[in-house]
Amino acid sequence: MNRLIAVVGMSGSGKSVVTEYLESVGWKKLYFGGITYKLMAEQGIERDLAGKNEKAFREQLRKDHGPECYAKFLEPEIREEIEKGDVVLDGLYSWHEYKYLIERFPNLKLLAVVVDKNLRYERVAIRPERPFDEEAIRYRDLSEIENLFKGGPIAFADYYILNNGTIEDEVDRLKEILEKGVFE
Repeated sequence: MNRLIAVVGMSGSGKSVVTEYLESVGWKKLYFGGITYKLMAEQGIERDLAGKNEKAFREQLRKDHGPECYAKFLEPEIREEIEKGDVVLDGLYSWHEYKYLIERFPNLKLLAVVVDKNLRYERVAIRPERPFDEEAIRYRDLSEIENLFKGGPIAFADYYILNNGTIEDEVDRLKEILEKGVFE
C-alpha cells in the first residue's frame, strides 16, 4: 500500500518545507486549504489580503458540514491519489479531521513540525506570504487550539521534526525519518 502522511503543526512551524520536499521527490500533495479557495471561487466570493473572507467561509463550512468537513471533502481525492502513489496531506488542522481520516485510512501517519514559540513568532512576522505580528499570530494560535482542537493531531503525531535550526536541518530530519522506513 502506498504511504499517506499528514503534516501537522502550528502556523509558521515549517510544514510547507516538509510538504514541498516530499512533493519534489514524487509524493502527491493534497492541500486542505485548496478546498476553501475552490468553493469560494464557485460561489463568487473573493479572497482578501487580510484573509477575513476565508476565515468566515471556513467557519461557515464547518458550521454547515461538521468539524470534519475538510476531511470529508478531500476523501475522494485521497482515495484516487493513494492508488497512484504516496500522498502527503498539507493542512490537516483538527482532531475531528484526523479521527475521520484514520477510520478510513488506517495507514495514515502524522508528522508534526514543531518550533519554539518565540522563534516561530519571529519567523511568521518576517515571512513574505501572510506575515502576522505577534498579537495576530497569538490570536490565531489560541483560536486554532480552542476552536479546531489543533493540538490533538500535534500531540498524537507518530513522528516529530524540531525545526529550531535551518531549512537544511529540517529536511535532514525528514530524510532521517523517511530512511528509517517508518511510514511503510
